[in-house]
Amino acid sequence: MSRPETDLLDSLPAELSQQLKARVDRALLEFIRPNSVSQFAQEAPELAKIREGITQNDSMDDREFLRIFREFVPTTDYESYRPFIAKFFATPCKEADVKNMFAPGLPYFLAMSSMTSGKSVKTFPKYLPPSHLLQHSLYLALPPSEGIILSPSSLKYPQILTIDCEDGQSKQVTVCSLSIGFLRMAMNWDVEHDNERLDLWLPGQTDPYAISLVKSYRAFFILNALFALTDRRVTTIRFFFANVFVIFLQYIEDEWSLLIDCIEKGIIPDVEDLGHLRAPLEVVFSLFVTFRFADEVSQKLFKPNLVRAAELREIGPPGIQGWAVRVWPNLTRFIGITGGPAAASVPKACQVLKITHTLGPSVFTQSPGYGSSEGGVAITYHKGDPNTDYKVVLVDVVTEFLDVHSNEPSEHVLSIHELITGGHYEPILTTRNGLWRYRMGDVVTVKGFAPGDGLPVISYLHRREGGIVMAFGTTCTESQLTTAIVSAANRWIGHIIDFTIVGDDRDTPITYGYLVEIGGEMGKDARMAIQQTFEDLMAANNEFRTAFWQGRARKPTIRLLEKGTFTEYRRQKCDKTNISVSQVKVPVVLSDQRFRDWFLERVTIEL
Repeated sequence: MSRPETDLLDSLPAELSQQLKARVDRALLEFIRPNSVSQFAQEAPELAKIREGITQNDSMDDREFLRIFREFVPTTDYESYRPFIAKFFATPCKEADVKNMFAPGLPYFLAMSSMTSGKSVKTFPKYLPPSHLLQHSLYLALPPSEGIILSPSSLKYPQILTIDCEDGQSKQVTVCSLSIGFLRMAMNWDVEHDNERLDLWLPGQTDPYAISLVKSYRAFFILNALFALTDRRVTTIRFFFANVFVIFLQYIEDEWSLLIDCIEKGIIPDVEDLGHLRAPLEVVFSLFVTFRFADEVSQKLFKPNLVRAAELREIGPPGIQGWAVRVWPNLTRFIGITGGPAAASVPKACQVLKITHTLGPSVFTQSPGYGSSEGGVAITYHKGDPNTDYKVVLVDVVTEFLDVHSNEPSEHVLSIHELITGGHYEPILTTRNGLWRYRMGDVVTVKGFAPGDGLPVISYLHRREGGIVMAFGTTCTESQLTTAIVSAANRWIGHIIDFTIVGDDRDTPITYGYLVEIGGEMGKDARMAIQQTFEDLMAANNEFRTAFWQGRARKPTIRLLEKGTFTEYRRQKCDKTNISVSQVKVPVVLSDQRFRDWFLERVTIEL
């Protein structure tokens, strides 16, 4: 679909710049005033100077408080917070030990960072925000839709923490993904009563509540596909990470005959590990809910549907362009990360092609926004490219920036109004939930400034330190490595399902070793992909080119993996850690030795 032309300002007029500065100051004070008395703020070595500054100033008005913050608070990373977060995992966990840890009170849940191989999971306490913010798009786990929405969600969690409260009661805090935490928060769904909601079916959703509790990876996808295919009224599809939609499509393709047979007969398939969930899935109830209150109940049966089964048989499984619109004629919108971070990490550009092919040109695609488990940074900017352009907002975090190309000291933090269009920056977050100038590790570029309020519009580029540092002492970025293999594969190898990269040290010097899974037949001139990938990296990265001509770098290698490797990788991660599939990312660069060996065991061909 055609995109609207951008209306961005190249620079901020003086008046708008002053208005923006005042707005940032108000938001920053809203966060740091209450959080300055938290346990972290009172004890962390990184904040010693701000504590000293506050102590030395008897009269601490807002202006002075902001000055002290900007002068004395350094940038921080996860290691600054790790010992404080560890207190939540102590046994026993006493309220006095964790109350007001990062923000006032006790957290509602602990958000897990997305899991990439080679990196331990990070957790971030999340506190209940003011009630009006729960309706902001940054907090909405279920987006508003005028029709039926296909948005599978898993309420799986790896751990529940118990806090012994001072009144003799206990509080349970779930460790889960950010989206599931927000969903439980908005719907007031505590873990203790999960099994009392098995007959729940939120209106406007294709999937009944019981599916969200299914533990089996395969069963979760098959059941979601069954209920979604049955309902031809779907208007919106939402998968936070679009690679999960690709997995969803693969299960539909693989289990097509089973799914159509079940729709025709009106039965739930005999999939593994359903247990007590089978009965409520066979007879479910639709609760018409407004936020936390039920107004009406009507029984809904999963009945035989011969007409729908015949219609789907005629369409056939995924493969043709616009398949999704033929299955769901009212489909108009897809929400999921298909650009920006996805182009270099999650579904990767090769999978984006499959998504757009399946959806067809009539379906509008957009990203859900830009942020991380640490905080929500920006919302989709619809007057630009809604897949890659994001407008910074001051709701969950106040974002400052480091210029990645500057010769200034690393602590030279820039405010929003100091940014320059076209500049490359690392976002630095001060959050409602108690992070102080936290380094995200991403690199974004500024596209311009929104004319209404002056807030910057940004696009994600790559991780700041995400590549393999080779023997020549430099690294290609994730986006450069991704672009090179996707371009070469499309021309020479075939359709890529997924890929990752390891350091190939079988010869000297070490080089980039691509591990690729393809769908369909391999191109007859597939070996030409090595040369094209090499040439693209040479053109994209000056340091790599220099190192090659000095004999300190060599051509990348490409090895193909057996079919189903990445699906099995995700399944194992989900089953082992008891987390939802949306939490599992395949990293562009794989550093974990155990999984490196696991992937290498599945190599079938070297180009």
